[in-house]
Amino acid sequence: MNNACLVGRLTREPDVRYTQEGKAVARFTLAVDDYKETDFISCVAFDKQAEWLEKWASKGTKVELTGKIKTGSYTNKDGVKVYYTEVRANSVGFGESKTDAENRGQTQSQQPQTEDDGSGFMNIPDGIDEELPFK
Repeated sequence: MNNACLVGRLTREPDVRYTQEGKAVARFTLAVDDYKETDFISCVAFDKQAEWLEKWASKGTKVELTGKIKTGSYTNKDGVKVYYTEVRANSVGFGESKTDAENRGQTQSQQPQTEDDGSGFMNIPDGIDEELPFK
């Protein structure tokens, strides 16, 4: 079974175009965190999903996507065969609430910076104990 489920942020504005028949096609890239690195996944959405992206999504928007992985090839204008892999979206939606998105921008500058000492554990800054939900 070919199912893909992704949660990530748009790396740029979705590129939405319309076919001669008037159907929307949106191409975009999602930055998906994978432990200590980020994968950049090429995606495409059609019809209502593409129109939703055009209206509501922009660079940095966190989205949840389900679809299928598609591979293929084509010959470009220079006669070179180009291979591609992309995720074709069946559904696309917001990956965070509007309030969370607004708060993310505000709280990132307010949070104390933590450091990694190389052991795989973070050093917790002094005075943060009061904010922890457990002791």
